[in-house]
Amino acid sequence: MHYLANPERYASMPYRRCGSSGLKLPAVSLGFWHNFGAGSSFANAEAMCRTAFDLGINHFDLANNYGHPYNGTAEETLGKVLDNGMRIYRDELCISSKAGYEMWDGPYGDKHGSRKYLIASLDQSLRRMKLDYVDIFYHHVYDPDTPLEETALALDQIVRSGKALYVGISNYNQAQAAEIQKIFRELRTPFIVNQPSYSMLNRWIEEDGLDKWAMENGVGISVFSPLQQGLLTSRYLKDIPADSRIGKGATWIGDSLTPEMRTRILALNEMAASRGQTLAQMALAWVLHNPAVTTVLIGASRPEQIAENVRCIEHLEFTAEEIAKIEEILA
Repeated sequence: MHYLANPERYASMPYRRCGSSGLKLPAVSLGFWHNFGAGSSFANAEAMCRTAFDLGINHFDLANNYGHPYNGTAEETLGKVLDNGMRIYRDELCISSKAGYEMWDGPYGDKHGSRKYLIASLDQSLRRMKLDYVDIFYHHVYDPDTPLEETALALDQIVRSGKALYVGISNYNQAQAAEIQKIFRELRTPFIVNQPSYSMLNRWIEEDGLDKWAMENGVGISVFSPLQQGLLTSRYLKDIPADSRIGKGATWIGDSLTPEMRTRILALNEMAASRGQTLAQMALAWVLHNPAVTTVLIGASRPEQIAENVRCIEHLEFTAEEIAKIEEILA
């Protein structure tokens, strides 16, 4: 079926400058971690990509190891979606990918920050998506066994070779981010973004000072898991649906759904309702309320979920009383 993008796609989405770079990202971006792999419906994945783009979400976030049950199949899916009518919009899209976790057999495909792994991995990603370059390429996770200078030099070479326009890091704390930024500054590498997890229920970047550091150093923050793997949605208000992550046995989230946690979630849900929002919409707006945050990455299992969550942009402001009430609930 021929795809023609919504002509009004840029009408309501706010676009925020990523750190001190010239790149703007939508307040809400689409993450491909779940539901875009070989084990998922292609028609549904394509519908989610098109729905997102039609709503002004022009940033698609991937990684080499995304795609259940086979690593790399989320990127293959995006390649097919682009071939099916979206490739003409390539210059409107910001496509990011990452490498850092276990990817293929042998010592070079293991969890890594080496030049060998990073460059080989990006070449594989570009083949899967049938792209000449990605807009942002991230080192996915800090590697204590590789000299940081080697990782930084590999990312710098990737930009100079034209395979990525900007570089980022993910799952780096403030000290690690500051250390690699020193090297990037010397090299004049366009390092523009850090991608940490962050939500109302997971505030480590505030405790670590990463958000404050990012603002002071011109680095954007792209947040993953802003809904704490679905805990900050209406899914678990009454019971545990069989098709939810906890229902399917994702025990590390299930273990945190204690009676105290449910009480908190119910109180937050009431507050969201008083703001005219769903719990998920308020949770996303809360993350975006942190001035250090450039964009929140939402995951989705169906197009309607994207349309619903994107409506968080309709009410991004919080009063001082609302912020105080949230702190009280979370305390």
